[in-house]
Amino acid sequence: MKICCIGAGYVGGPTMAMIAKKCVDTKVTVVDLNQDRIDAWNSDQLPIYEPGLLDVVKSARGRNLFFTTDIDQTLQDSDIIFISVNTPTKDYGSGKGKAADLRFVESCARNIAKVGGGNKIVVEKSTVPVRTAQMVKEILNEANNGFTYQVLSNPEFLAEGTAIADLENPDRVLIGGEQTPEGKSAIEKVASLYAQWINREKILTTNLWSSELSKLTANAFLAQRISSINAISALCEATGADVDEVANAIGTDSRIGSKFLKSSVGFGGSCFQKDILNLSYLCQHFGLPEVAEYWNQVVRMNDYQKDRFVQRMMDAMFNTVSDKKIAILGFAFKKDTNDVRESPAIAVCSRLLEENACLKIYDPQVSDESILTALGLEENDKRISFHNNATDATKSTHAIAILTEWEEFKDLDFDKIYAQMEKPAYLFDGRNLIDSEIVKSAGFRVYRIGKE
Repeated sequence: MKICCIGAGYVGGPTMAMIAKKCVDTKVTVVDLNQDRIDAWNSDQLPIYEPGLLDVVKSARGRNLFFTTDIDQTLQDSDIIFISVNTPTKDYGSGKGKAADLRFVESCARNIAKVGGGNKIVVEKSTVPVRTAQMVKEILNEANNGFTYQVLSNPEFLAEGTAIADLENPDRVLIGGEQTPEGKSAIEKVASLYAQWINREKILTTNLWSSELSKLTANAFLAQRISSINAISALCEATGADVDEVANAIGTDSRIGSKFLKSSVGFGGSCFQKDILNLSYLCQHFGLPEVAEYWNQVVRMNDYQKDRFVQRMMDAMFNTVSDKKIAILGFAFKKDTNDVRESPAIAVCSRLLEENACLKIYDPQVSDESILTALGLEENDKRISFHNNATDATKSTHAIAILTEWEEFKDLDFDKIYAQMEKPAYLFDGRNLIDSEIVKSAGFRVYRIGKE
């Protein structure tokens, strides 16, 4: 069997590497138009950071895992084609700011139809709105090239930072397809790949539309939990309650559970906000405005949490940060990734820059270029500087803002850091990461999420 994946990004690269590692008799080829990205996948400096990913890639690369820009020939030769391209939120036209932009998915479908090469199974791996498969099917069926196509949905449920563990031992694998003999046969063929290392009980099969909608719904539910506990964090700060204690108390209820009840400066990443806005747009499109408004509120609460964090900094620092130096520790949207998409740090830093603060930034994995791009700044902007470690970043600053929960921040020498800062020295812990007693004993004025 020969597999092709269109798209060498956060989903396509790791997923195909794991399939190649586990399915040694299957040739897996990842294709992408970006030559620099393909070159990186063929090196030891992968284009994305994910713990354990390099070892998985090296275990199969050159044996049955390949990365190339030769798209047409690879499509022709493949039995199963995964579409794993970007589906960003539209920034133009109808649905601007909410609907998913499906032009890259459509382009893939048209290219598959053009190159031919035999009967194929085409698998949606990208996060797409429900009924997208209909578009893909229509394009393929209109090819009139003598070949037949089965279109499946196989959404990813990876969490960045734990993607390799998620691929190795997933909660479930979801495969949706048409409930015809041909569709069920295609589902079984893809399921047999995953079954080489995943128990069959974890491989769920549905119709196409249920599979597509399940991905958006899963992310919306997870984001909803974060926004819910963040809403309670504001009440905790006003009343003297402790949000971690509240989360622990409600998390012990088996009907609720403890996961995704960690309050913070806000959620980020490529999926949550994009998928909620997409879900809201779909609800509006199908005449369900009340449902759309319900999901919009999850995003608004996330924005409120970031605004509230900056306002708390302002209130604590005599209502001004103008010309004050603030150390930003962490810029990735979560630990163990170099992804900055929708990171809360973008909104926080942008607001601080609007207030004329000077920022000294350190993140162990995110490049300076990625941060500048995310903030829309030029390389020579004097208001921002980059540092190789947390100690250097905090030198001569008035305050520290922890925006990513990197483990190394827990072990900082806060006595040493306090000694080299301006006084009074503030620490704003946007992740409730640090033992407050340690930093208070060093002399800091400490502010945490959902705590006095």
